[in-house]
Amino acid sequence: MGHDFPDNQTSNRRDFLRWLAASPLLATIPGCAPRGASPGPLTGAAGQGVPAAEPPPTPRPTLDDLVTSAGDALDVFDMEKVAETAMPPAHFGYIQTGVDGESTQRNNREALERIHIRARRLVDVSRLDTRVTLFGREWPTPIMIAPCGSQRAFHPEGELATARAAQARNHLQTLSTVTSTAVEEVNEARGEPVWYQLYATSNWEVTQAVVERVRTAGCPVIVLTVDLPTGSNRLTGRRWSRIDDRTCTQCHRPRGRAPDIKPMYQGTVYSPRDYRTPGMTWDMIGRLRDITDQRILVKGIMTHEDAELALVNGVDGIWVSNHGGRAEGSGQATIDALPEITATVAGQVPVIVDGGFRRGTDIFKAIARGADAVAVGRPYLWGLGAFGQAGVERVLEILRNELAVTMRLAGTPSLASIVETSIGTE
Repeated sequence: MGHDFPDNQTSNRRDFLRWLAASPLLATIPGCAPRGASPGPLTGAAGQGVPAAEPPPTPRPTLDDLVTSAGDALDVFDMEKVAETAMPPAHFGYIQTGVDGESTQRNNREALERIHIRARRLVDVSRLDTRVTLFGREWPTPIMIAPCGSQRAFHPEGELATARAAQARNHLQTLSTVTSTAVEEVNEARGEPVWYQLYATSNWEVTQAVVERVRTAGCPVIVLTVDLPTGSNRLTGRRWSRIDDRTCTQCHRPRGRAPDIKPMYQGTVYSPRDYRTPGMTWDMIGRLRDITDQRILVKGIMTHEDAELALVNGVDGIWVSNHGGRAEGSGQATIDALPEITATVAGQVPVIVDGGFRRGTDIFKAIARGADAVAVGRPYLWGLGAFGQAGVERVLEILRNELAVTMRLAGTPSLASIVETSIGTE
């Protein structure tokens, strides 16, 4: 049963209640303290009571908060965000950069996202088989670690942290020629010899010395990179360098002095002008055959014409790559180049692909287009820069888990069951 109030009385009553709700006296009236709070003592001068100061509220977490441990990362992009804050700007920019307007790097991702998976139903996926065999060696997953140089710029342990992560998760690792750690140390950290990516210098004596060194170290495979015979126009990397306020001599020698010699060139007659190889031709495969019994892959193939020439020249494997969008600014995505190359190869030699692979669904798509293995680069470098070895391990774990989930939901219990009709395009 209620009471009726004249309009002015109603207005006065509402004003009083608003005043009371805002008044510090409310907390002193029995039963009127906010839930969970207790009235504090009244303090103040001249008997005027004021509430005791309360601590500021704890900020509520937001979706933009960075993960604080490797295990908290939900996908590889969580690692990217942490790496950006943890690494020097110039070094993070080195990872991120493509060339020119970065259409090649961007198209690597956009081409993958245009492909959809054609999921099949009522297939027994209680057991998954993700094994792959390369040159007689079985690996538990088709996910490989791509070569990248200068990893101590991203984390103090550099390639050693990556190698230990590869050992812990049992992944195939390829070491860069411009590694900041010698191949012998990396092999020891990995627990076995790694594959070796070769930049063949224009000085044949230097190339011979490097190849002999890695052959002696037990590396079973030489991955000859052919897509960077000259310098590339990496604008993003240069822009990130401009906002790096560190003294560059912390990690580089001052301008005008001789550059630091990378560990794999130490003891040779190497000079910086030897690094570029604009005169390299297919004869290089035969020259390498003359000095080593290692398997030879050619990395950087993007057309069926070059795949045919690679087979004619007797390569043991083909690596489809546009250098992660860091070499030529062709705009062509590796996932788009893959079908014509796998059709040409027709299973004669293994085919590996890299370029823009960030999720298990991406790896699935590459397998569907005929790749035997998929190499990832930037994702594990983000993990390295963010949390060292633990970060690399977590990235590998995420990608393997995502691939497994994708395979189950697509009704493909083995890599062999992932075929051309497992995917479609818009």
